[in-house]
Amino acid sequence: MSDPQQTDEVDLLHHGDAEVDDGLVDFAVNVRSSAPPEWLAERLRTSIADLAAYPDPGAARRAVARRHHRAVEEVLLTSGAAEAFVLLARVLEPRRAVVVHPQFTEPEAALRAAGHEVERVVLGKDFTLDPAAIPDDADLVMIGNPTNPTSVLHPEAAVAALARPGRTVVVDEAFMDCVPGEPESLAGVPGPGLVVIRSLTKTWGLAGLRAGYLLAEASLVTKLAAAQPLWAVSTPALVAIEACCSPAAVAEASAWAVELAAERDRLVAELTHRGLYVVPGSRASFLCVRVPDGLGIRALLRQRGYAVRRGDTFPGLGPDWLRIAVRDRPANDALLEVLGELGI
Repeated sequence: MSDPQQTDEVDLLHHGDAEVDDGLVDFAVNVRSSAPPEWLAERLRTSIADLAAYPDPGAARRAVARRHHRAVEEVLLTSGAAEAFVLLARVLEPRRAVVVHPQFTEPEAALRAAGHEVERVVLGKDFTLDPAAIPDDADLVMIGNPTNPTSVLHPEAAVAALARPGRTVVVDEAFMDCVPGEPESLAGVPGPGLVVIRSLTKTWGLAGLRAGYLLAEASLVTKLAAAQPLWAVSTPALVAIEACCSPAAVAEASAWAVELAAERDRLVAELTHRGLYVVPGSRASFLCVRVPDGLGIRALLRQRGYAVRRGDTFPGLGPDWLRIAVRDRPANDALLEVLGELGI
């Protein structure tokens, strides 16, 4: 277990989209496809007719509540998951804030931008969660599940064990719909101090729309809503949230997750056969891979037209780590062929 007091500096504001230039095949961004499915795109096009009216979040909020069997008062709609992290950082006043790494860097970046000191707990072997590693007096803990960039899915019981009186536990479930049936999700588990954040970006190809939501006890939702700008979520984003929380959309996402799992496992086997270390138990739409001279391999891949995500901007990783998105079989095979040409 690494020292939770570590203060090594990394570029917390570097994200996968910075890796992608014109002409590069994108294995860096964890979005399912380059565009939303046609049925959703049509709903979005139709929503343009209502842009003269101010956004009304009621229907979307009720849809999220039904989706997760929560009270409407426990739902806050946000302009993507990133806004949720910023709101939490501005509203909460932690004495001892802990971010569990490696994970998505925006939660820590938001806390630091709001003036909070942040401690890092870097997970050990295979990046699995040990609740005992969290300082007892931490009153704010942030963790991803499944975790970006490791693709590790922590057991629900392990994450729930982080909760205690006087502590807020924030769980970033942006990639939970990559897991068929979402068995380890805490989204439908109300509890004091438990906050779950969801994004529609990944599965539905909506990074440019900024659509997400937060689930928490009603009193915290009220405080966060008071800090949120008026009409923060646009009408098209509200339409997307409502549509993607419908039973038909949830079923479609689950079917995709099953297909993803099969192709992901095949890609893991191919990379492992080549002698690479892939973080075990990958359950999201990407793999975390240790490659000797990872930054050099990343550069060579770019020369051959492929973008992958560098790992050294994630606390707890380093220059020998890459994050590789799982695409369809032809695209994955093309990447494997190029890796073979590089001697991997």
